Order: sequence, then C-alpha cells, then structure tokens
Amino acid sequence: ELELVESGGGSVQAGGSLRISCAVSISTLCMAWFRRVPGKEREGVASIYTRGSSAYYSDSMKGRLTISQDNAKNEVYLQMDSLEPADTAMYYCAAGNTYYDHCRLRLYDYKYWGQGTQVTVSP
Repeated sequence: ELELVESGGGSVQAGGSLRISCAVSISTLCMAWFRRVPGKEREGVASIYTRGSSAYYSDSMKGRLTISQDNAKNEVYLQMDSLEPADTAMYYCAAGNTYYDHCRLRLYDYKYWGQGTQVTVSP
C-alpha cells in the first residue's frame, strides 16, 4: 500500500520561510502539494512530474515556491518563502499518475494522500 508522510511544518512570522517534506513509500509519476485553509476547500499549491521534474505552481503563491524531489529517497520538498498569514493552512502531500508529461492540480487526479502538516504564519 502506498503511504505518504509529511514533515517540516511549524510556526513562522510573516516574511519567513519553511521547507516541508513528503516521503512516499512507492514512486508515482505525479506528486503534489495541496492545502486547506480553515473554512475553505482544499486547493492546489504545487505539482511535479517526477520523471522530468517539470513543475506547476498555484497563482496565489507563484514566485514564492519551489518544489523539488530526490528520487533516490522517494522524497518531495516544498520550499516556501515570504510567507503570509493567509498561507496558514494544513498542507497535504498527494500522489497520483498521469498519461502525459505533466501533472495538473486537479483534486481528483490524486488517489493517495498524507495526513498533512500544519503551517502557521503569524502577523
């Protein structure tokens, strides 16, 4: 069974940075980060095509994110910079597959989900 474990969340002040990690037990073509802000539905943050490392970023955080991978370790990372209070959310790692050479941020494309890691940004 495919399992995902997130880590690296925490509390930072506005303008700070965090790098969160996701370890997956079985390699998949697509890895992604979603987040759930209190009172809102889950939304896509970033995705990566693990065979070629092409990435996509959400418009709301574009320019403040870098998604990367270490295929030897089956790990995916999300570097978040210039964090804002609006970024406070539970961040979830997700895994899925694709027939194409890219990975979208459609919620239903991802079959496997981690338990999440909390990111809190104070003013």
